[in-house]
Amino acid sequence: MQAEIVAFLEYLTLERNLSENTLQSYARDLGDFKEFLEKEGIDDLKEVSIETILLFLESLKRRKLSSSSVARKLSALRSFFRFLELEKGFTNNPLLLVESPKLPQRLPKVLTINEVERLLSAPDTSTPRGLRDKAMLETLYATGLRVSELVALTFSQLNLSAGFVRVFGKGSKERLVPLGDFAREYLERYIREARPKLLSGRSDPPQVFLNRYGKPLTRQRFWQIIKDYARKVGIDTEISPHVLRHSFATHLLEGGADLRAVQMMLGHASLSTTQIYTHLDLKNLRKIHEKHHPRG
Repeated sequence: MQAEIVAFLEYLTLERNLSENTLQSYARDLGDFKEFLEKEGIDDLKEVSIETILLFLESLKRRKLSSSSVARKLSALRSFFRFLELEKGFTNNPLLLVESPKLPQRLPKVLTINEVERLLSAPDTSTPRGLRDKAMLETLYATGLRVSELVALTFSQLNLSAGFVRVFGKGSKERLVPLGDFAREYLERYIREARPKLLSGRSDPPQVFLNRYGKPLTRQRFWQIIKDYARKVGIDTEISPHVLRHSFATHLLEGGADLRAVQMMLGHASLSTTQIYTHLDLKNLRKIHEKHHPRG
């Protein structure tokens, strides 16, 4: 099976142009399935039946995996066996009659505007790393970038004079997102004042945001940075870089932004993905109705 997995991952890389993070997720999920088949004594994918898939799902249930994790693994298997049908001539797809678990619609966690302001004011901008963190937080909230897009940001993607950033999202789809005055101001300051100190004469990478060793900052490190600042300013909400992305979208819609404009800025392929944020605004709409309607 390993040869087929490698061929599938190469196909995703070359034909689908998926990100490294997505490829790693596929590799983990298919590795789980491969390990299960080995325990079942199955070494030929043509021997995999619908009963095999159901047994695999039962093993995931015993591991107490969440519905979303099970659905993701099933999605990976569907794509894998579809690839085998199209590229390798497989005639038996055991996933055709298997349904994915129904997922409860979970609303994303969102910070209040006050919490965002406290978080953005947390870094000490008198230090190089503090100024870098301030620039990253302002950019994240101003643009709604994914954290992987933020840490991968290069100078060629920035147009500070025009106030835009060119982003390459999932599947390398390109979009232009406005930066806003605060993000642009702190980006300019970081690039002028702090980045040379972090670089400290080392070879200059194309990425904008660097760690203290002059190397590109990682997703994991920035995740920890946000958690540390949230703890520092007393934000109890479980926070991640994605929470700022959710807050960006929600606050735009609460301010009256058009849903399609928000979809474009977030880089969502489908408007239905963006529509989850309209649920977050129902409380605000109810308040407006109560305040302004004669029978509110």
